[in-house]
Amino acid sequence: MSHEPVPEDVRGLILRHIHSVAQLEALLFLRGRPGESWDVEQIAKRLYAPAAEMAAAVADLCSAGFLRRDAAGFRYECSPAQQATVERLATAYARHLIPITHLIHGKPRNITAFSDAFKFRRDE
Repeated sequence: MSHEPVPEDVRGLILRHIHSVAQLEALLFLRGRPGESWDVEQIAKRLYAPAAEMAAAVADLCSAGFLRRDAAGFRYECSPAQQATVERLATAYARHLIPITHLIHGKPRNITAFSDAFKFRRDE
């Protein structure tokens, strides 16, 4: 494994669009099968992830423009600029697995969600 930093464009893609390792794995899984459509249950089974988590992951990837939904399920389809960054993401993930997973888990959104669990709220 290389000790080079994660490329800035890849870091930006992760910080803006990738909210879990399962979502990253779904993106890379579908990227590796261009032209094929997969439903949520198939993706979840292949990636050993809960279907509910995978449904949220692919919905976010669709909203971000990385996937397209069709009658058969979801397929990888994005702009050429996004494709180039996703290719660099795939390469970086293969070389920098630990730093990339730390980047995903350490995002401010995840920290806020964790700290929110300890807030006391008054029922209204």
